[in-house]
This record gives sequence, C-alpha cells and structure tokens, in this order.
Amino acid sequence: MTDMVKAVEAKKNEKIPELRPGDTVSVHVKIKEGDRERIQEFKGIVIRLRKGGNDANMTVRRMASNGIGVERTFLLRSPRIDKVLVERHNQVNRAQLYFMRSRTGKSARLKQKFD
Repeated sequence: MTDMVKAVEAKKNEKIPELRPGDTVSVHVKIKEGDRERIQEFKGIVIRLRKGGNDANMTVRRMASNGIGVERTFLLRSPRIDKVLVERHNQVNRAQLYFMRSRTGKSARLKQKFD
C-alpha cells in the first residue's frame, strides 16, 4: 500500500527552504497568460503551514493597497513555484497566525527573531 502511495506522490520542490509560521517570505510564482509565461512575486507573512505529503501547503498574507489584506495559499510541491526567499524570521508563539487578520498598522508587526 505504501509503495503505491509513494509512486503517486510528487517530488519535493528543492527551491523551497525550511519554513516556519511567522516568516516573512517572497514567493516567486510562474503565471501563464495566454501563450506567455511570467514570474510574479508575492511577498508576505506565512500565517499557516500544513504538512502532509502531496497536500502540503502554506498560506501567505500581505497587505495590499488601502489596508486590504490578501491571502494566498501555495502548494509546496507545485512546479509553479519558481523560488521562495525567506527575508526574515519572526518570533511567534502559535502555529496558525489567524489573529493577524484583524490587525492593521503597528499592531500587525511581529518581533524579529535572531538565530
């Protein structure tokens, strides 16, 4: 049974480093528009990590214009992810940072973690 599951499982994307909730990341995603393909950057805070083989994903939240929050979920094993850059590690006490949804301005800042 496990051999069948491993045969169907997608290979791990080596361009994604070790991530933790609270990290400020820049995700470079391949976007297809018509017959052209370009890379779009999505920069924000990882508010959720879900591990689980093929279904592993992360949710990244950023503040768009006029203080509107935008969340995007990325599959960690997707070939559409070109690269992920960790810009900063933040100190958090929770695994899911859903409280960040209700925060704006200075209260939305996280304390930086120095390793």
